[in-house]
Amino acid sequence: MNKIVTGLVFGAILGLVDGATAWFTPEVRPAIVTILMGSTVKGMVVGLLSGWFARKVNSVTWGVAFGAVIGLFFAYLIAMQPQPSGNHYYLEIMLPGFVVGAIVGFLTQRAGGPSQQTA
Repeated sequence: MNKIVTGLVFGAILGLVDGATAWFTPEVRPAIVTILMGSTVKGMVVGLLSGWFARKVNSVTWGVAFGAVIGLFFAYLIAMQPQPSGNHYYLEIMLPGFVVGAIVGFLTQRAGGPSQQTA
C-alpha cells in the first residue's frame, strides 16, 4: 500500500477506536453513533494528510510531529463545540486525537510503501 492509502486505513481504524473511548463519558452515550462516525472521518482526514506529508518528507520524527499536530488541531475543532449540557471536553477529546495523530504519522512513515509512479 502506498503512504496515502496506509494513512487512510490506519486513520479510519484508529479513529474508530478513538471514538469508542467516548463510551466512558456517560453524558455522551446517546450520541455514540455520531461520535464514532465523526471520529472515523477525522482519523481518515488525519491519515490522508499524514500520508501526503510522508510522501513529501521521509522522516519518522517529522511524520510523528505532523500527525500529532494535525490530530490535535482537528480534535480541538471538535472539542470547542459545547455539548448539549454546555460542557466542553477538551482533555477527553484532544488527548486521544493527539495520540491517534502521532500513531498515524508514525505508521505512514514506517508501514507505507513507496507510491507506484508510472513514467
